Amino acid sequence: MRAFVMLAIMAALLTGAQAADSQSDQRRMMDMLHITAPLRPGVNGWDANAANPVNYDEAKVRPYTLPDPLRLADGKAVAAPKTWWNKRRPELVEAFDREVYGRVPAHTPKVRWEIRGASEATIGSVKAVTEHLVGHADNSSMPSITVDIQMDVTLPAKVAKPVPVMIVLTWTGKFAGPPIPAGNDPDWREQLLSKGWGYAEYVPTSVQADNIDGLTQGIIGLANKGGPRRLDDWGALRAWAWGVSRAIDYLDTDARVDPNRIGVEGHSRYGKAALVAEAYDPRIAIGFISSSGAGGAKLLRRNFGEQIENLAGGEHYWFAGNFIAYAGPKSVDDLPVDAHELIALCAPRPVFVSAGTREAGDGWVDARGMFLAEAAAGPVYRLLGQKDMGASEFPPQGTALISGELGFRQHQYGHTPQPNWATFLAFAQEHLH
Repeated sequence: MRAFVMLAIMAALLTGAQAADSQSDQRRMMDMLHITAPLRPGVNGWDANAANPVNYDEAKVRPYTLPDPLRLADGKAVAAPKTWWNKRRPELVEAFDREVYGRVPAHTPKVRWEIRGASEATIGSVKAVTEHLVGHADNSSMPSITVDIQMDVTLPAKVAKPVPVMIVLTWTGKFAGPPIPAGNDPDWREQLLSKGWGYAEYVPTSVQADNIDGLTQGIIGLANKGGPRRLDDWGALRAWAWGVSRAIDYLDTDARVDPNRIGVEGHSRYGKAALVAEAYDPRIAIGFISSSGAGGAKLLRRNFGEQIENLAGGEHYWFAGNFIAYAGPKSVDDLPVDAHELIALCAPRPVFVSAGTREAGDGWVDARGMFLAEAAAGPVYRLLGQKDMGASEFPPQGTALISGELGFRQHQYGHTPQPNWATFLAFAQEHLH
């Protein structure tokens, strides 16, 4: 009994120490970066009278220069696909790994998938079967940390041949957003099933918590055996993207799923993670990137909506420790990469970027900044023999740019992906072969 009590006390002390350690992650990173002054504050998106209000005025957007995705670090131009694949793309991956999203460890725990049950339902007019899954990460190296990936896979009940599947990043298995606007299209699940597609609802927070306290827990904590992060260790966005890849591992074993037509969809912070997932995992055939904003598809160098200081300060745990410096002694202009190059890492695979309007509440994500990032990624797609958006000027609201492998549409509503699912499916029908 005494031994049990002592073990319980030690476990409590360890848990408390790990929580305290994770809370000091930013301070420790700042010390390692030799940052002694306070970080620059992010913009305030809720109080127009604040000392540092968000900018929603195009006339106040300062000039900026983007790094060239088709110019090597030594200054030489990239003129052939071979040079892109062998030299330039690895340079960009290294920069994103080191400075922005962090590195995935060389060895991460294996995941064993378990089917916990199944259920049947009629969604719209389609009979569907849902398998309820848990992916158990091997924690034999650190038994005190458990990572169980939550995912439900829904397919049409009668599958004559392998079907496309969208991995949808969700909060609790249901989209936590505004209700579907009256008179709009059916729910996205019904739309996918009616096209003969399936979907996998994956919960990223079952891989890594969406808070600073979770950095010594979750997959990051498990890989580090409960220890603190290094400056270039992965943050939550890369961990959530790692979970997408583990979902693909499972889907590849299901004979009902077409392994060459697996896509990913994410909204808001999960839109960031979905874009990171497509950039890093070539098995992802197509991406629907909804309202991802800064840290996702929006140009960080554009001072409109959310800024790099908001990310590197308040949400620094999404990123590598090195990223914090860009809200300190460095500025966004010192960043060696920007969002257009993250999109370019997806080439030549299709990417559809979605946003709502500022008037309806989606100004924070900077729809124009995401459009401009796609436009700036266009030269890479053209180099690889694909079509870009076919436009360089921001289109009128509601315009669907889906003729090339880079797609875009701004719907009339707020912070929600729902109104663009129909456009995405039309885009996918055109480009997902």
